[in-house]
Amino acid sequence: MAAPNFADKTIWVGDNLYVLRGMNSECVDLIYLDPPFNSNQDYAAPVGSKAAGAAFKDTWELSEEDDAWLTTIAESWPAVAAVIQTARATRGKGMQSYLTMMAIRLIEMRRVLKSTGSIYLHCDDAAGHYLKLLMDAVFGSNRFYTAITWKRTSAHNDRMFGDESAMILMYGGDKQNPDAVRVGLNEKHLSSKYTYYDDRGRYLTDNLTGPGVSGGESGEPWRSFDPGSSGRCWSVPKTGKYARYLNEVLLPGYLSIEGVHARLDALDEAGMIHYSSRGGMPRLKRYLLPDAGQLPGNIWTDINPVNSQAKENTGYPTQKPIALLERIIQASSNEGDLVFDPFCGCATTCVAADRLGRRWVGIDLSPKTVDLVADRLHEVMGGLFYHGYVTARSDIPRRTDLGKLPPYQSHKPTLYGEQGGNCAGCGTHFLLGPLLEVDHIIPKSKGGTDHKENLQLLCTGCNKMKGDRPQEYLMARLNNQPVWATK
Repeated sequence: MAAPNFADKTIWVGDNLYVLRGMNSECVDLIYLDPPFNSNQDYAAPVGSKAAGAAFKDTWELSEEDDAWLTTIAESWPAVAAVIQTARATRGKGMQSYLTMMAIRLIEMRRVLKSTGSIYLHCDDAAGHYLKLLMDAVFGSNRFYTAITWKRTSAHNDRMFGDESAMILMYGGDKQNPDAVRVGLNEKHLSSKYTYYDDRGRYLTDNLTGPGVSGGESGEPWRSFDPGSSGRCWSVPKTGKYARYLNEVLLPGYLSIEGVHARLDALDEAGMIHYSSRGGMPRLKRYLLPDAGQLPGNIWTDINPVNSQAKENTGYPTQKPIALLERIIQASSNEGDLVFDPFCGCATTCVAADRLGRRWVGIDLSPKTVDLVADRLHEVMGGLFYHGYVTARSDIPRRTDLGKLPPYQSHKPTLYGEQGGNCAGCGTHFLLGPLLEVDHIIPKSKGGTDHKENLQLLCTGCNKMKGDRPQEYLMARLNNQPVWATK
């Protein structure tokens, strides 16, 4: 894993594809993205709001360059290309254009994400099922963790079964902090589970036995109770959260008690065993712990969307609540980890990450984002002035994880052999000489490198036509003829 080749608390203004290409591989711990949804709408923050000036189009039309991109993707990512082709067959050219845009960026996100990292993609039913297939193809279906349903609004009366939820696709999940995202138990749950009281508080009763007969002390009768008579054995807490609570709060020294019967005696003497009036097996009193809470499922109804009167509202048209991002960040990262949002908009991810002691970086097309993150940090964190705290960049970072490379021109003989002497643009055959020029498939100004995998030979005419643009531009101008290069 490489160290990041950029500073903490950086916002890039520009196309995230080019910035992604310039980022070191495997340097990010958590990615959250809330990209366009292919909603066929245009969005703009209202005049007078904090986000005024921020706007984007979520309408997609197929171009010749999209077709060229698909050809390029198919060479290295055939499963990704198959998803895009299927989407075109079922939903048309606009969906192909949208998924092509997403695919080339997700491929780069996979490269910059650590193998232990997680990625959360926010979407809705406009393209969510296609994005699920795309994520499977890029990150691997075995890395799929869950699809979270977030209730973001109330149903609309003008439509039956009105749309009131969004979907968040989660991949990865190696790093988990369940205690950080537990939610409080509601009274209905407490009343149904914690049905007993004593001077210590509420408790439920739990088994002191486990399945199976044991030949050791755990299988021997304790007092008048024989677990073996019902095919069970004693299972008295020795490890886990509740055993630690017993040791630290209720029964100091409990964990140092070795014998099964000795632990039962200690629990009984401390009034920690519940006896039913019907003479059943003794049961353990499990008290409601001070930090008790449930782990959220994958249906989130307890986080409200940002309404027009909310203090955190900036006016940004697709703003998400800080609480939503805080849950995601706490669940899948630790303090000091690097959180990345490639479509950061009004910078909610950046603000939430900062509040939680994480490093963070973001990218957005709108320069308004830089001001928004500084203003919001000033309001949310309080006291400090955050302008100058954030690094604003519009250049492309240069990768530092590639090692020392030979001069890119030195690859010309090898490239000539791989391409069979044919121009990687028009396909015309040339003798090895000045009429074939070494070219960067992805220009260095767009995040490309000097690696041989990013090099090709073009004839003078094609190289001049391509200029300082990606290979897809040239192929579109040449009517998307097959690329001769074997990258």
